[in-house]
Amino acid sequence: MQTEDVAATGGRRERKKRETRLALAAAALRLAVEKGPDNVTVEEISEAADVSVRTFFNYFPHKEHAILGRDPEDLERSLNRLREAAPEQSPLTMLRVLVSQALEDFGDKAVDAKERFELVGRSPALLAQFVLLGAEDERALSAALAERMGEPPASLKPALLVGAVTTAVRVAAEKQKLAGGHEVPGLTALVDEAFALLADGLDPAYDREVLSRHQEGQS
Repeated sequence: MQTEDVAATGGRRERKKRETRLALAAAALRLAVEKGPDNVTVEEISEAADVSVRTFFNYFPHKEHAILGRDPEDLERSLNRLREAAPEQSPLTMLRVLVSQALEDFGDKAVDAKERFELVGRSPALLAQFVLLGAEDERALSAALAERMGEPPASLKPALLVGAVTTAVRVAAEKQKLAGGHEVPGLTALVDEAFALLADGLDPAYDREVLSRHQEGQS
């Protein structure tokens, strides 16, 4: 088989795998919205996507990942973007560019994301998986950032930067929701404001000696 044929076959295979993953995630979300996330079964999701249960488990370890639309390629794409960031960029700048690119990817998924966030608030099992997946992503991003910064894997700074950025995006999204908005441009402005606050140090008047004086007073 010629190289072109091998590449074409591989491309079709990857496209088919992505289509199957998207079909399963779409079916899982639709059924979760209709029946409630705790009342949906893997069998129902598989049937709705016209695949076998065995095929379902080739893509998702359990139904919660399918309902959340978990796609490992999203994380891998972010990690690659971080590794390929311009060397002159500061760590916080790298993360801002990364978030900007993620928001662009998010644009076409905004409606589904809104439904998923609402489901997370109704299901303890879904919330638990959402938190676990978020923690896994933070660890992976922290490790990649530490490598870019030349820091040891256990260094606090990369992990703190990623954690602060994750919180900044979450708080911006919550503020946007409270304001009644769901559009990505509005979220982008709030994320810009949050990053500016992070860059400014949030509290420049922070007194490092307060805790020492407090501890001395307690002794």
